[in-house]
Amino acid sequence: MKILSKISEGFGKYMALIVLAVAAIALFAPKSSLWIDTSWVNYLLMVVMFGMGLTMKPKDFALIFKRPKDIILGCAAQFIIMPLLALGLSRLFNLDTALTAGVILVGTCPGGTSSNVITYFSKGDVALSVGMTSVNTLLAPILTPAITYLLLQTTVRVDVVSMFFSIIQVILLPIALGFVINHFFEKITEKLVAILPIISTIAICLIVATVVSHNAKKIVTCGALILAVIILHNLLGYLCGFGLGKALRLNPPKVKALSIEIGMQNSGLATSLAGTAFPQLAMATVPGALFSVWHNISGAILAGIYRRWKNEK
Repeated sequence: MKILSKISEGFGKYMALIVLAVAAIALFAPKSSLWIDTSWVNYLLMVVMFGMGLTMKPKDFALIFKRPKDIILGCAAQFIIMPLLALGLSRLFNLDTALTAGVILVGTCPGGTSSNVITYFSKGDVALSVGMTSVNTLLAPILTPAITYLLLQTTVRVDVVSMFFSIIQVILLPIALGFVINHFFEKITEKLVAILPIISTIAICLIVATVVSHNAKKIVTCGALILAVIILHNLLGYLCGFGLGKALRLNPPKVKALSIEIGMQNSGLATSLAGTAFPQLAMATVPGALFSVWHNISGAILAGIYRRWKNEK
């Protein structure tokens, strides 16, 4: 078990390099990863969420109910900062209609479940991260179409029922199951927690490989311009979340969670919506696909930085 723990620690420490290597292989040799079906993504996320549930205890959620303003703050920041950044960057770089639509749709989507994993690796407030992701996703059927319409004057239809059950399946049920198992079999789960970074890293790598390999041609043809926009969008989101948390004098775990939650988006949802909302704009799906790759890489790097920032006791 000690050997596995050391290997797991190495996976957590070098996750950014591992994810980057996997992304490069999937991009330049897409056939190597095409065997991974896109339908696996949800199940891979469920595995990660279950693992996170195994680390949680009732006291982790007490803060959410005692101080709901943290959740409200995160939700408001998510749906204000990222859409405005998307609009500003699209105009600054003079993107065409299709790419502008894709970038703004990424900005108006809720935070992705990957943010919960990165918050966990960063030793941030995981319960707060999960709470913000869940509430943001529940608000998305209303806010995503409304904000997109305001910014693009184009209505995006969101399947509320499908999204609701997706949240239940991918986030809430796996976490709840892990939470319950941890409560009744705590001694067993304490041993399993040591190897969770291995499982989480493998799952994230498979997700990245899937997205990159199935979108390799689009990624290569779209050029450096849209990649620069995606990178800036993500990094500015992290920076704004960090600045907001520090300005409000939140403790380090909360600042980490807020920064990561704002910077990381549910780009899988953005890619899916782009295909249905803008069928006449084929390139509108590219920003979401690129963001899926980049925010996992940047998130892994950020987790390595945040892990060195000691939390206050």
